[in-house]
Amino acid sequence: MSDHPNIVVIMTDQQRADVCAREGFPLDTTPFLDSLARQGTWFNRAYTSMPVCGPARVSFLTGRYPSAHRVRVNHHTQYASYKEDLIDVMRKKGYATAMVGKNHSHLIENRVNHWFWLMHKGGKDDDRTDKEKAFDAYLGQLNHGTALDPTPFPVECQCPHRAVTNAQEWIRTLRGQPFFLWLSFPEPHNPFQVPEPYFSMFPPESLPPLNSGRDALDRKGFKWQFCRKLGEYILPDYEALIPRTRANYFGMLRLIDDQVKRFVQFLEAEGLRDNTLVAFLSDHGDFVGEYGLIRKGPGLPEVLTRIPMQFTGPGIAARPDPHGAHVSIVDLMPTLCEAIGAAIPPGVQGRSLCPLLTGQRTAEEGFSSAYAEHGFGGLNYDWDDRPDFSHCLIPGPDGPTFDCLNSYTQSGTMRMVRKDDWKLILDPYGSGEMYHLSDDPFELENLFADTAYREVRNALVEELLRWSLRVQDTFPHPEGKYRLKEPSNA
Repeated sequence: MSDHPNIVVIMTDQQRADVCAREGFPLDTTPFLDSLARQGTWFNRAYTSMPVCGPARVSFLTGRYPSAHRVRVNHHTQYASYKEDLIDVMRKKGYATAMVGKNHSHLIENRVNHWFWLMHKGGKDDDRTDKEKAFDAYLGQLNHGTALDPTPFPVECQCPHRAVTNAQEWIRTLRGQPFFLWLSFPEPHNPFQVPEPYFSMFPPESLPPLNSGRDALDRKGFKWQFCRKLGEYILPDYEALIPRTRANYFGMLRLIDDQVKRFVQFLEAEGLRDNTLVAFLSDHGDFVGEYGLIRKGPGLPEVLTRIPMQFTGPGIAARPDPHGAHVSIVDLMPTLCEAIGAAIPPGVQGRSLCPLLTGQRTAEEGFSSAYAEHGFGGLNYDWDDRPDFSHCLIPGPDGPTFDCLNSYTQSGTMRMVRKDDWKLILDPYGSGEMYHLSDDPFELENLFADTAYREVRNALVEELLRWSLRVQDTFPHPEGKYRLKEPSNA
């Protein structure tokens, strides 16, 4: 890799990894990103640290799992525990830094050189145009729901377009200084809305069938069933909305794809692309109708935990097929440290992917499994607790909407390990799930108690135990006569 490459991390919110043509999905939702992925290195076994926005984004910036950085729910980002994060590292190396788009982390405005905030209801700055303000009001009126008609505002009002425009304007002011840009789109997170031509691009009646319906909830348990009933409590037409929600979601992906293309073409036009490392990923996924659910919430299924992740830039090997390594969102931070020649800070638990990106290491060397977490602790709720919907609502302009992340869906503690084609999930009560993903990608046949797979289960339990020990937080480090040996992270 070159000295002092520019660094751009493009992050989406709630983008499922499998709904793109390069992974075999029947709809061509992200043609440019698919092409860009093959110009560099991309992973189809990349995982979030926790399928919740705030915890995952803190993991990205700190290189630490939620059990270590201590942010396990969206409203606790201010409690993030770390020594140095990615912004600290970049600034020490002389990089100009910017956060453009959705933050939802411990990062605050005065820590970066440039800040342009957008969220699921648009922006809040006074320099918005009248049309942008009207569009943002429209987003608020949707109340995190699904628009049944095309968005009555042009693409230029959409958050991804506004974010790209602002990022371009900032980069033009730098006059050759190396830069770190976190370009963070609030989409395709709800509200599910999109203007033409994207609204009609993937008509509901032409969508591929779902792989699992609401009948699968009987197998998945209380948290999943409660999430559906909560949605129905607010939206009596919940089931009927799923096709239009899916169509809007896929249209939002194409809109995002076009804006990523616009930004990369800008880098080319400015003569910056050859010395810019571009990473693209999402913080977590979305059900998008699977199991009769939308948004997120219960469990650690592939549709929520597996994320898109790809890299292009100087020194990164081009691979038409996905890299076989099991990687994580926590690996971004140490990867970018190594890319700019910076030391990896104490307490970082992720591993640098640079040896994989440059073809120096195979997937078998240290990246044979991936790990994720879920839950804010305590005991699991169940139907015997007589859950109350009133605890799970968000006020809106015309009444409340439902919060898929609530006391019930996020209760307890779960840990997950993915290794090869197998996946194991355990909780403290000894309840387990085990799936053979190549045969059962939507995790409908739990093999945990099947004696025919006892050896596989034992091996996965051992792997999960290793991960659980590995991610134990070492802070505060011992002082005095003890000297801590830090991992190399290489």
